[in-house]
Amino acid sequence: MTTKLIMSAVVCCSLLMGCSPNGKTEQTAVVTASETVSTEIQVGKDYHSFSNPDEVKVTNLVLDLTVDFEQNMLSGSVQLDYKKVLPSADKLVLDTRDLTITNVSANGKTIPFVLASQDSFLGAALTIDLPQVGDSIVVQYHTSPQASGVQWLTPAQTAGKQHPFLFTQSQAIHARSFIPLQDSPQVRVTYQATIRTPEALLAVMSAANDPNTPRDGVYEFSMPQPIPSYLIALAVGDLHFKAMGERTGVYSEASILDAAAAEFADTESMLIATEKTFGPYSWDRYDLLILPPSFPFGGMENPRLSFITPTVIAGDKSLVSLIAHELAHSWSGNTVTNATWRDLWLNEGFTTYLTYRIMEMVYGEKRYAMEAVLGRQELQADIDNLAKNDQVLAIDLRGRDPDDVFSNIPYEKGALFLRELEQKVGRAEFDKFLLAYFKHFNFQSITTDEFVAYLQDTLVKEHSDVLSMGRINEWIHSPGVPENAPVPQSDAFTVVDQARADWLAGTIEAKDIKVKEWATHQWLYFLNNMPEKLSQKQLAELDDAFDLTQSHNNEIAHSWLLISVNNWYEPAFTRLHEYLVTIGRNKLVKPLYKALSHTAEGKKMAQKAFAEAKDGYHPLTVKANEGFVE
Repeated sequence: MTTKLIMSAVVCCSLLMGCSPNGKTEQTAVVTASETVSTEIQVGKDYHSFSNPDEVKVTNLVLDLTVDFEQNMLSGSVQLDYKKVLPSADKLVLDTRDLTITNVSANGKTIPFVLASQDSFLGAALTIDLPQVGDSIVVQYHTSPQASGVQWLTPAQTAGKQHPFLFTQSQAIHARSFIPLQDSPQVRVTYQATIRTPEALLAVMSAANDPNTPRDGVYEFSMPQPIPSYLIALAVGDLHFKAMGERTGVYSEASILDAAAAEFADTESMLIATEKTFGPYSWDRYDLLILPPSFPFGGMENPRLSFITPTVIAGDKSLVSLIAHELAHSWSGNTVTNATWRDLWLNEGFTTYLTYRIMEMVYGEKRYAMEAVLGRQELQADIDNLAKNDQVLAIDLRGRDPDDVFSNIPYEKGALFLRELEQKVGRAEFDKFLLAYFKHFNFQSITTDEFVAYLQDTLVKEHSDVLSMGRINEWIHSPGVPENAPVPQSDAFTVVDQARADWLAGTIEAKDIKVKEWATHQWLYFLNNMPEKLSQKQLAELDDAFDLTQSHNNEIAHSWLLISVNNWYEPAFTRLHEYLVTIGRNKLVKPLYKALSHTAEGKKMAQKAFAEAKDGYHPLTVKANEGFVE
């Protein structure tokens, strides 16, 4: 998932290694790769699933769902094909959340089931008595209008204003809110689906989509590659398609289709470049779905069809590292997947590293260097604000909502670790390792321990003169960033540092700063490295010179609005309110709500914006920000 851009990146807060359900810190030992990471954590156990794949594993889903926009409900059935891991197993345990189960059958006959009481965030276990004969069961059910993984938008909340819109968001454990299934990343399934919608609307899924399919209200899908449940995705709306290349295209509402296709026109080039270095693309097509602004993340790497926020349509391709990130997940995350949410860095650290490489291959070393510097600064910001136990890669999330895992730690620290490996063994050798790694674990879900064992048997064994397991364990199990870690640098920021320093010293006026050739990354670096406190005169001077309050770039506007809140620059507050009520991307709105909550007057502004925007926000955005307005 891209809760972040590479250059300015992530959402959510993370609670990492060493937190018990009662919130007390536990001691977790750093050990060798051949041992478990903690004497208390059962490596490979998914603490966020009730399911029993060690006894019975679901291998395929067959969905038949009707989309009801009047009741905000999905209803129908799912057939679950399974394989007994233990021949004596007689029960199948599934994950659910806020689902109404109306019947469970096998071989055409109703069979017994028990739906447990609801856990605070894990949902409710659905335990089914398996028949003596057969290898599939069918569950009839319908969702709740409040399903955490489904957002229903009214016509007024869409760009076209004529039709409603639906999209799902399954990561981390939200698939269980619209499908009863084994909702664990270590369980990979193929799936087929029939989706029934109003005839005017088009349904698309993280599966094989036909851009030329007729709009008849019944849509058939197939995902032939086995994927984890968090990659099952559905969207329904007044969608249109435009090709960008032989294997790439974009779906969106009509009003933004041309702008999106132009902004992301380099997607095919990214795909080709990545294949040349890291091996064949395994998913046939790579299309993008541009969602309404309420989408809570930058992007979601749903296979074959990445879900993308419209906030990265800047008009100059300055924010397309997000596209590179979601594409990179086609190798790291979708093909080789974290087995539990403790291992998220295997998805996001590898993908962030690949994103930097893709940006370098397509846009050059200067762009790569700028984005790497900004990424390192954001990592440091999280390190400065997170507890020590929250700064490790191998996370202990027992008793916590796995949505809490997302921070710059798995993304940027994970990428920096891989960059160190690359620098120590050389890029050619590291690329050879990655190519072999993706091939070795193709379509598998693995743990941190499995990765470390593989690393030790391959790259460390071949380069023992420059790599050590002690250093590797420090990266994975210790807080912060190890000493002498790589330090990204960019010459493009030298002129920015000088301009900022001269302006702050009063030796140059803002209007005389030569910004004509500045890239978006330089603007972000200029703003993000301002002193914490600026005078009203300084803020007005910057705004008058560069019209920052009215910036059409959502990243630049975010940085400026955050400065404005922290310095109570009232001329920006009308735009601030508009920004908060029209964008639901959590990475952009959460820091603003948090900053506003620090003062009584600011909290009143936050409460007003939140009350106006709440109905259009995704449930995850509501959950992440409601505490700031209480």
